[in-house]
Amino acid sequence: MGRIFLLVGTGGFLGSIARYLTAIWLTKHFPSAFPYGTFAANILGCLLIGVIFGLGQRFEWLTPELRLFLTTGFCGGFTTFSSFTLENTILLQNSNYLTFAIYAISSFTLGLLAVFGGITLTKI
Repeated sequence: MGRIFLLVGTGGFLGSIARYLTAIWLTKHFPSAFPYGTFAANILGCLLIGVIFGLGQRFEWLTPELRLFLTTGFCGGFTTFSSFTLENTILLQNSNYLTFAIYAISSFTLGLLAVFGGITLTKI
């Protein structure tokens, strides 16, 4: 059990760092009220978890431990629902309703499509 905690924790550590670097880079290159960093991390994380899930179904080299490291650990650390909801709350508090609607709807829709797309990519 301790090994599993270490795998998930290490994956989460690496995923969190990757999310932070993604947010810094996107904010620097695309300054906007729209939270591109969290948006990109969430959509990319959805695509990645779809690919991992699809590969896990298709091939046996993806061990249960490696799947936990990549999905619960890395993808869990890379994507963030708490940042997403905080950013939406701030958009609402600032009466930025159009950006809120675009961000919330596109995140949900593109997230689902990215997971589906990731799974589909593994079947090619």
